[in-house]
Amino acid sequence: MKTLLKAAVAAIALSALGLTAANAETRITYKSAKTGSSYYQMGVELAEAMKAGTDGDMIVTVEESQGSVQNVMEVRARGGDYVFTTPPALVGLAQGGKAMFEGKGDPAFDTIRALFPIPSLTMHFVMSADSGVTDLAGLEGKTILLGKGSFGATEGEKYLELFGLKDKVTVADAELSNAVAALKNGQIDGFVTAGSWPAPNVIEAAASTPVTVLSMSDEQIAETKRTTLVIPAGTYAGQDTDIRTTSLPVVAFTTTGMSDDAAYALTKTFWESKAKLAENAPWWDGVNVDLMATITGQIHPGAQRYYEEAGIALTDAQK
Repeated sequence: MKTLLKAAVAAIALSALGLTAANAETRITYKSAKTGSSYYQMGVELAEAMKAGTDGDMIVTVEESQGSVQNVMEVRARGGDYVFTTPPALVGLAQGGKAMFEGKGDPAFDTIRALFPIPSLTMHFVMSADSGVTDLAGLEGKTILLGKGSFGATEGEKYLELFGLKDKVTVADAELSNAVAALKNGQIDGFVTAGSWPAPNVIEAAASTPVTVLSMSDEQIAETKRTTLVIPAGTYAGQDTDIRTTSLPVVAFTTTGMSDDAAYALTKTFWESKAKLAENAPWWDGVNVDLMATITGQIHPGAQRYYEEAGIALTDAQK
């Protein structure tokens, strides 16, 4: 009886201190992109890696999102368990109340802090080999599928206008999900997609029909004001040379509401799991320490602790 009484008293004491087994878990909400996208899949992979890398102490729930702008806007209503992905440039716009955030400023935006980079959004102009197109100028007179509402569609439209092609190509009125079938059936000459690399839909297209993924010149890349990214030869079927294209960095963020310990655990587990993640999904190979330079704002103090331990130098702006 005494033993039972002692056990009961101990259980009550532990419960009062918040030390029950259930409370030992750190629960995180991770918001990234639409279900079925490469970035949603990355979220699922990260969630599995976090659970495995912390022996179940960190449970990450992946939430569908309509995109990066929504992810940033939701900071206003979320707590310290919120992690989201977005290009760093959007965080700067939110904090400055500019562009799509004009008139929507909120002090919560100033609490956003970076954790770690994830695979960059990478532009792919994918053309059928039969089209004969080998550079952007060759798009004139061709039918191109851009998709609707995605970053790739918006960026694709921007590039067509930038390079004087807006009125010289026919833009197919279809969703990007139809691109591979339409290319194979000859309904379109090519499609534009922006995701990670290797991009699942480009892999599928190259495996089913001969394609050419266009490279951009240094001058064209400079005009886009994006970052140069090189997709190594052999990434896609039939790709004999490197592809020079543009990319937009993407970073996992949280807010100052997250505890230092949680931010440290997330960041440490990510980097220590990255090699294993890449074994199953090659897009993680595109993430390395060099991408830390794309984080233009402050890094969460808990994440900073990990980078200091790992000997990864941070800029003054990141501290």
